[in-house]
Amino acid sequence: MRQSRGFTLMEIMITVAIIGILAAIAIPSYQNHVRKANRSAAKAYILDVAQKQQLYLPTARGYAASLSELQSTAPDDVTRFYDVTMTNSAGPPPTFTVTATPKGNQVVDGWIAIDANMTKTSQYTDKW
Repeated sequence: MRQSRGFTLMEIMITVAIIGILAAIAIPSYQNHVRKANRSAAKAYILDVAQKQQLYLPTARGYAASLSELQSTAPDDVTRFYDVTMTNSAGPPPTFTVTATPKGNQVVDGWIAIDANMTKTSQYTDKW
């Protein structure tokens, strides 16, 4: 009698096919999850900037013109995937808008923004 040793080519091919199918499902799902996490970090940062602007207004009688004036530095996980900009209008009444514009793989998400009235807007309606 002949003793069986190892795997047959057919068994290896079936295993490779199953792993390929699982990877085809798992990789896009993982990438979507990472994209959502990056967007959440950007949202948290621009909300923080908007709150700092609201605290800055009573003492300076206007909004800060730059992020450095607010002593606000974006975290690395935000700067890698988003460009954060702030625009002001002297008014009356004074206003500001903080916008996070995606870059790299994050571009499919579109920009997100918040203004002096804490109104949240985005390029796509389901992103806030």
